[in-house]
Amino acid sequence: MVMAMLSMSMTSFAENDNVANVNNVESYDMTINMRKLAVALDMTFDQMESVEDIHRTFCAEMMLAAHANKDERAQLLDKAINKDLRYMRYVLDKDQYRKYLMLLNTTLHNRGLK
Repeated sequence: MVMAMLSMSMTSFAENDNVANVNNVESYDMTINMRKLAVALDMTFDQMESVEDIHRTFCAEMMLAAHANKDERAQLLDKAINKDLRYMRYVLDKDQYRKYLMLLNTTLHNRGLK
């Protein structure tokens, strides 16, 4: 009986870990509607193409962070964010960049990543 309870407890913990991991990975999914972002930032077509490429790289790096072990995750997250911001600063003008920064910070905060 004790063994059965221990087994059920371990299964419950494993299921909770799996749910937490799934929720964690979902938090790192930064897929967005690029057209809506383009409208929100009033981007030109050239900017939209560049931002789309930058964002695709950012999404891939965020997924790497999501699947990394706990010790590396924060470092990979910061690296992905800093790289994204550095590239976006180059492509967007000052007002667009400020809006983008606000949107990104809000998203990261709402997902519990920052």
